[in-house]
Amino acid sequence: MTEALDRVRGVRELPLFPLPLVLYPGVPLPLHIFEPRYRQMLADVRAGNGFFGVSFFDPNDTDAQTPPVGHVGCVAELIEAQEQPDGRANVLTIGLIRYRIDEYVERGDLYLVGQPVFFEDEIEDADMLRDAAREVSDFFMRIARAMRSLNDDRSSLPELPDSDPERLSFLVAAALEMDSDAKLALLELRSTSERLTRIRELLQLALANYEERARVHTLAKGNGHSGKKLSFE
Repeated sequence: MTEALDRVRGVRELPLFPLPLVLYPGVPLPLHIFEPRYRQMLADVRAGNGFFGVSFFDPNDTDAQTPPVGHVGCVAELIEAQEQPDGRANVLTIGLIRYRIDEYVERGDLYLVGQPVFFEDEIEDADMLRDAAREVSDFFMRIARAMRSLNDDRSSLPELPDSDPERLSFLVAAALEMDSDAKLALLELRSTSERLTRIRELLQLALANYEERARVHTLAKGNGHSGKKLSFE
């Protein structure tokens, strides 16, 4: 049993916070709590185990009132909460582990409560995953270097956990710009290798564009002093 699974062992009911975003394990999520029902949820979470679920739900995309039974989300662990005088709060959370909601609990709460089934990725060949993770990490870092060049950014590059392919896949997925359906599909996958494959394909599509833009930007900054001239023919 992993540490994350061990920490949610015994959790039978999970407060749910439907939001139009996808949270991944290991990824921080700051939130501003202002609605009365979620103020109550926050108070209950703080008095309990510090866990609540972030379930993707965009009311503008559906006529439904709540995420459907069977949906997949991610547990958010409360790290810090700063309450304001008017009752609102700024909180910092971090994704812990994924869940599927088997059914909702009807007990008169102001907020949704679900019965979760927690899960992680299936066990796969370690050598294969390590190779795939290194490839994804390489593509991601090349894009990061190109973006840093485009933004004239001298800050250090992010560190990626190559030795933990599942965690790496979630961190890179969180950093990628894609629509919510694509992000949710990556969250639902139970195969690290398949998630890394999909991410690698997305990175490959973007890499050439970013590196070419960075090259042109560098030449333009040189104002002709690089020894090369831009040709617009």
